[in-house]
Amino acid sequence: MTEWKRIIGVDPGTVVTGYGVIDYAGSRVRHVASGVIRPGRSDPMPERLARIHRELADVISTHHPAVLAVEEAFFGNNPKTAIKLGQARGVILVLGVMNELEVVEFSPRFVKQAVVGTGGATKEQVQYMVTRILGLKQVPEPADAADALAVALCHVLRSHVSAPTETKHLTKAQQQLRDLGIL
Repeated sequence: MTEWKRIIGVDPGTVVTGYGVIDYAGSRVRHVASGVIRPGRSDPMPERLARIHRELADVISTHHPAVLAVEEAFFGNNPKTAIKLGQARGVILVLGVMNELEVVEFSPRFVKQAVVGTGGATKEQVQYMVTRILGLKQVPEPADAADALAVALCHVLRSHVSAPTETKHLTKAQQQLRDLGIL
């Protein structure tokens, strides 16, 4: 019999950070806990980051995961937002290392590919598949909690995802897009 291993998935954000804790043994998975951390929207950034750190540390202390899976930053059009997201991710990554967890990162596109089967899946499709895979009676709310569970599931399902296209067949621009999780 395969031993159960615990993983926490995190969907980082400075307004809402989702977390999802699951156990897995081989291909079997079960939901342990999920929720969100909501730093005060009007609080200064250092206070938001401290709250994310404090509350996520409590979740880790309560559930004792072995692995921390974090969604990589999505690069949108707003550099200021990307920087803030990077700060939240930094706090989360350091917290994982400080707690001696195995830390893994996945692009949003790869998470969708692993959980839904297509990298262009909608939030609703991700929520539906998370609910089905974990055998939940209802969709995890809010969406950030479902996204965090999807990140944790991605770690378990990653071996079933098609390997990325060989680098030698890609142009330099395509390689850069692949590295950003877009291709």
